[in-house]
Amino acid sequence: MTTETAPSSIVKLKAEDAEDLKIVAACLQDAIVSLTDIAYWPDQQRFVMVVNRFKWEAVGPDGQPQGRPSFERTFCAVSVLGVTAVRRRGIDLLDRGRLLNFLTMTPAEDGLHVLFAGNDAVIHLLAPHWRCLIEDVGTPWPTATIPSHLDIDLKL
Repeated sequence: MTTETAPSSIVKLKAEDAEDLKIVAACLQDAIVSLTDIAYWPDQQRFVMVVNRFKWEAVGPDGQPQGRPSFERTFCAVSVLGVTAVRRRGIDLLDRGRLLNFLTMTPAEDGLHVLFAGNDAVIHLLAPHWRCLIEDVGTPWPTATIPSHLDIDLKL
């Protein structure tokens, strides 16, 4: 009998309210994003970023890869529609080689906050009527480690 690794699932989600956003944020937790992979197109009222997403849905209850020989990462396109302006804190746009570690995305009175680990890094999306879309793109690749949160001091 031959055992085959289950094919990787593709995540494709839409969030239009705070409850939906919790699920999207959980899927994106620990994603890595380069400043060069973040863009805002004001004429389209669209904020986008391509992240290197850890596939949390493939981790079993025992903390081991579920149905696969190793943990996986994949590229994921994140798009927020209805964005009228973008503000940032703790992010130097001239540091183009900087990698950000995604913590969460939360609703704000006037839009969304995208929070990253370290230096109080936050992107504030002004979007009174937003919609967030995420979709895995490309082929996942194996990674030997699972993200750890022992050294993160979350300050909101």
